[in-house]
Amino acid sequence: MRGRPDPQSQIFFVIDVESRIRPNHPLRPLKKRVDAILRSMDALFAQAYDRTGRPSVPPERLLKAMLLMALYSLRSERQLCERIDTDLLFRWFLDMSPEEAAFDLTVFTYNRPRMDQFGITAKFFEAVLEQAIGAGLCSDDHFTVDGTIIDSYASMKSFRPKDEDPSDDSDGSNSFKPRNPSVDFHGKKRSNETHASRTDPEARLYCKGRGQASRLAHLGHVLSENRNGLIVETCVTEANGTAERDAAIAMIQGYKQKHGRGPKTVGADAGYDAGEFLIRLEQEDVIPHVAMRSKEPTDPATARGDRKAGIEARVRMRARQQTIEYVVSQRVRKRVEECFGWCKTIAGLDRSHWVGRWKLQQYFDVAASAYNLLRLTKLQPTS
Repeated sequence: MRGRPDPQSQIFFVIDVESRIRPNHPLRPLKKRVDAILRSMDALFAQAYDRTGRPSVPPERLLKAMLLMALYSLRSERQLCERIDTDLLFRWFLDMSPEEAAFDLTVFTYNRPRMDQFGITAKFFEAVLEQAIGAGLCSDDHFTVDGTIIDSYASMKSFRPKDEDPSDDSDGSNSFKPRNPSVDFHGKKRSNETHASRTDPEARLYCKGRGQASRLAHLGHVLSENRNGLIVETCVTEANGTAERDAAIAMIQGYKQKHGRGPKTVGADAGYDAGEFLIRLEQEDVIPHVAMRSKEPTDPATARGDRKAGIEARVRMRARQQTIEYVVSQRVRKRVEECFGWCKTIAGLDRSHWVGRWKLQQYFDVAASAYNLLRLTKLQPTS
């Protein structure tokens, strides 16, 4: 017989949320692992929050909500809160009962400075990485470094002369208009020395290479290990010509400081081909495996004195390219592109959703944690 909907609404419902989530759902092993990590961070949460006052949204819940944002490609915190309000799966992952009211998106705004002050997202990323290291899934010797562009939240129309009066709004860019006004940039020279974004002052005009368009951006950097392609360090910096090399040294030093050991070899693409960078790696007792541009190094004997050391480092790098270790390192180096590919396409890091580089760094830590967690569930399945 034909079934018909019952228009009479019920007053009470009895729901077993656990039974509504299928046993083989991919979030089940991930939730078990995340809950164990968050329990180990209880002392840090106790330090970050007062013992008295109005109870906050649990910091564990905020971290898990940010993980959901990365895992399910949610474009904003507003959309995340809407999904939490309506999605039973999200409520199960966050340990929320069906009748509990979802928190507002401003909770992230109020708690983000506290999370930055106590380094909560960074500590969460480190706790995830410690699980991988403890399980023997990370290489102790061979690593890869790379960087990528993260487009700024700001529009190119916000990139205005620094000496321009902010009250001058003749083009209507910062006031309400019925439509987005057209702006012609042809024939106007703009640079980071003379212009700055009104929306995101930390963003810089950056061009990745010849023939590519300049855009307002930040740079995201990753140090990954070569055994399973796990992310071991992250960094977000200003977009400039030396940021990738400076961030690489900072991440290597940070990894040494945290774990008491450092990489023996580091692979990188041709963007890192600079004599000073190769020297700095060698000073850190790291063997560079850096791809080089087609140009042959100059003869050190005929070079200027201030350039001689850098040229000699490039000559040593050219000789190192003939070894099997370099070939393997460059072949495995491409795994770092999988990290960026996931973080930018799935976690939404192709473009920043926030103004302020420190906020972008927080989400980068969470996105890298989500990537490592997914890899861990594949490499070390839990029952």
